Amino acid sequence: MNTIQITGLLAILGAILYAIGDTFLLANKVDINNYPKLIPFKKLLSDSEKFVSIPSEKMMWGALIGVFATPLVLAGFWHVYQGLSGANEVLRAITLLLFGIASVIGTFVHGSFFYAGEYVKALNAVSEDSQNVIVELFTRHRKVLIITYAPLLIMIIIASGLFSVTVITSQTLFPTWMAAINPVTMTIVWLLLKRILPAFITDPLEGAGFNIAYFVFFVCTTTTLWNS
Repeated sequence: MNTIQITGLLAILGAILYAIGDTFLLANKVDINNYPKLIPFKKLLSDSEKFVSIPSEKMMWGALIGVFATPLVLAGFWHVYQGLSGANEVLRAITLLLFGIASVIGTFVHGSFFYAGEYVKALNAVSEDSQNVIVELFTRHRKVLIITYAPLLIMIIIASGLFSVTVITSQTLFPTWMAAINPVTMTIVWLLLKRILPAFITDPLEGAGFNIAYFVFFVCTTTTLWNS
């Protein structure tokens, strides 16, 4: 087994583990009306009330699984870089760097959901005259998440576009049809599938859309490069 095959398999494993971490952290639904202490902060929470009934230990492992899976995903981007052999070196390098940087930032974002969850649980647990302290903490935490989420999404979109353009315009190791397969297009496909798939399939996978997309992407890259 060569390095490209090994790193492809590691990337698939990394995407699976990351998706599991996502589901541990985010796959939950609650009715905020069942938590009277949270109702005044419904707008602020904006669906974050889902954390209130997730056990802290489950959220902790959800965060850690994703963090420890990151090196496997990074190996996958090196694998993609090798698959783009034959293309313009600058485009290859920029694509690799953007995917890699986004993955590093994504690790911080993913792990931070644990603390968001703890703030929500604390907001529901403390007395009402102490809630403002938790609200201030949660508000600052959300601001940090927004600041990091924005460049993360932009980098993934640009890197995905560069990958597709490079495959179309250059003689790489990937077949031309792979230009249609990238993390952004696969995320869109997943969002469309969620509209037609039954809830017993989509509910347990809530929050894992990005990493389901990465899983499909890495399965396709690994399959197409297997004999290269």
